[in-house]
Amino acid sequence: MEWIQIGKIINTHGIKGEVRVYPLTDYVERFEELKEIYVGEAKLKLHISSVSYKKGIPILKFKEYDNINDVIKYKNEYIYIDEKNRVELPEGHYFIYEIIGCDVYDNFQNIIGKVKDVLQLSSNDVYVVKDKDSDKEYLIPAIKDVVKAVDIKNKRIIIKPMEGMIE
Repeated sequence: MEWIQIGKIINTHGIKGEVRVYPLTDYVERFEELKEIYVGEAKLKLHISSVSYKKGIPILKFKEYDNINDVIKYKNEYIYIDEKNRVELPEGHYFIYEIIGCDVYDNFQNIIGKVKDVLQLSSNDVYVVKDKDSDKEYLIPAIKDVVKAVDIKNKRIIIKPMEGMIE
């Protein structure tokens, strides 16, 4: 089974067993659509009984717990869903976890490196690509003029570098 991180429990909220979640998704309302999530490396299955928001931060209440002392142990744990509960994206859009690890080639099929991270900036995403032969990193803007093809199945991205981008 594939696991997808969608949030991180950052603290408790109140005394009735609620937790504050830092969302790792652009679609924060997706927590309302979930009936169950998995917490931590052990992927402990918990059932969501309610979702509320405070300053845009989701507050989750689990059916299994009614006390702050029961949920404090989950502070700093990641929240996962199984792949069947993932949101369907429009064509040409990808989850960050799908992009990370892709090999990046230029338009002449020369390998540049591997995507190590994705920076989400206000104008566009930027792929952080680690050079295959050195410790160099390249910042590749995820825009149509640069990214020419994305093949998630084969973990390949083809780019047409702008002048001076890859040196």
